[in-house]
Amino acid sequence: MPFESASILTCLKKPGHYLIAGKPVHKGKLSGVDVVLMNSGMGKVNAAHSATYIIEKYPVSAIINIGVGGAYPGSGLKAGDIAFASKEIYGDEGVIGAEGWGGLEKIGIPLVKEGRKRYFNEYPLNSISPSVYKGKNRMTGWNCKIMRGNFVTVSAVSGTQRRARELERRFNAVCENMEGAAIAQVCTLYKVPMFEIRGISNIAGSRDKTKWDLQLASGNCQKLMLDIIDIAFNGPDEGTRPKKDAGRVL
Repeated sequence: MPFESASILTCLKKPGHYLIAGKPVHKGKLSGVDVVLMNSGMGKVNAAHSATYIIEKYPVSAIINIGVGGAYPGSGLKAGDIAFASKEIYGDEGVIGAEGWGGLEKIGIPLVKEGRKRYFNEYPLNSISPSVYKGKNRMTGWNCKIMRGNFVTVSAVSGTQRRARELERRFNAVCENMEGAAIAQVCTLYKVPMFEIRGISNIAGSRDKTKWDLQLASGNCQKLMLDIIDIAFNGPDEGTRPKKDAGRVL
């Protein structure tokens, strides 16, 4: 949603703006890197549409999915903390039978085939090195935790503790969202690297919005994203920064 990228938008240099299917698209530069910023909207279909459009339209070197998410109760994460996805997992797709839920492998039809690889519910994501997101003079002093783990993408968010703990155990996951696996599937189809970062806005399983903090979660996520782009393309310190490559697009 727009509030999940507002800080990044204000940092875009030489910005250009337009709409595609009613969704805002912004072009510009961050730390000298060509960037396309798109607000996908909520849910898997919106996310898949947006990722497909960007990849078809622009020669992107990677897709970075950012936003807020709900942490699972046993993750140790709290509002304002940040999670990096090591894997995206469809938590709903599959079969529900007498013995409970089973993934798409129960049906036997993969969503993506890549050579001998077959992808059903799970999509490994590209990792961001700890040396990047804990770079010198970057995250020091932040009062938040940074964790890497499995993400679960759902159509129906967990509204009870029982459901949240069920998904947490089943997928050994740290948080849930409503878009990531769809973007991961599209990126797998196109062989485009994908990264995902979520700011934790709430604990999954509780719908008490007085305990949520969307602004803190999205603000921390965006601030870290800006640092990551700067460090990844320009180096951790001024004295060690390589020359900028404006030919790469995110």
